[in-house]
Amino acid sequence: MRIKKQTVSSNRLPEKWFRRGLWLVALVFASFLIGLGGKIVGDLPQVTPYQNVDTYLDAPQYLPLQQEQNRLQAEQTRLQAASEQAQLTWEQRRNQTQSEQFSLNNWLATRAVTEQSDQNPEVLARTQKLDALKQQERQAQMEVEALQQQNLNATQQLSEVDDKITKLREQAQNLKDAADRQIELQVFLYRLALTLPLLLVATYLFLKQRQSKWWPFVWGFIYFALFAFFVELVPYLPSYGGYVRYGVGIVLTVLIGRYAIVAMNRYLERKQLEEALPSSERQQQLSYDMAHTRIAKAVCPSCERPTDFNNPHLDFCPHCGIGLFHACGVCQSRKNAFNQYCHQCGAADTVLSAAKNE
Repeated sequence: MRIKKQTVSSNRLPEKWFRRGLWLVALVFASFLIGLGGKIVGDLPQVTPYQNVDTYLDAPQYLPLQQEQNRLQAEQTRLQAASEQAQLTWEQRRNQTQSEQFSLNNWLATRAVTEQSDQNPEVLARTQKLDALKQQERQAQMEVEALQQQNLNATQQLSEVDDKITKLREQAQNLKDAADRQIELQVFLYRLALTLPLLLVATYLFLKQRQSKWWPFVWGFIYFALFAFFVELVPYLPSYGGYVRYGVGIVLTVLIGRYAIVAMNRYLERKQLEEALPSSERQQQLSYDMAHTRIAKAVCPSCERPTDFNNPHLDFCPHCGIGLFHACGVCQSRKNAFNQYCHQCGAADTVLSAAKNE
């Protein structure tokens, strides 16, 4: 059974730098795609603009309440100012009454009062004046109390109106929240319709085209699609959008994990078939670059198990039996079996040449 040759990167230094440059091309290509995708996703128009909460208010109920609220607030302000003014007038008259009472008491204490002092004209005049001041003070106090009562009534009415307006606004906020969630769902589906196909195309390219000659652009698009779906879509996700993102992540992880498991099993089966072939045939099927890449990693070029290439007595792999060293056909120096030319005399390897001619 003939096994297909595997292709790996060359160990030539220029080719390594070329591959690094192509990876840079892939990253630059992905960065430009990400920038363009970000502009497109950011500039996508919303299906419906968000409305202010006032839009959802019940106008026939709200407008009269708002007018009544404004009237009561203005009335409350007026009553507050009038109450302060009446309070000041009451305090002035109370102070005047107290002053007159204090003056009368002092006057009575310092004069000789006759037995019929209650008939004294001056006493009667002062008493009548004090009574008049007390009456004015009482009237001012009653005016203050009336204004305070009116202010209290206006405050209670305003509180009732505020409660009704608050209930209407709560109802409007509930309607707005429901409408906003609907808009978020529409916008999310609109953006998902743009990013999900990119992810599906990237999955196809990863499975089918990642090793083609155009692989830098393939990987650049894959990076762009992953970034667009898992990063750029995040700011526009509503609360339930995370389920989609994590769900897709789980599906991708399962698919990639299954692919890796199948690839590993195929690899092990292929290795078992390779190890069953003769050493010369296996050596012929290994490419030059692949063999030296594995040798540089101190593993057998055929079975890829750890091997001590510094052992001067090691000529065959102790794990699979493939030849690792043999004598040069010209100078008989011990040379690597995968080198095309002898490092001692420069002669071409006769074993490899014979294998190529077959």
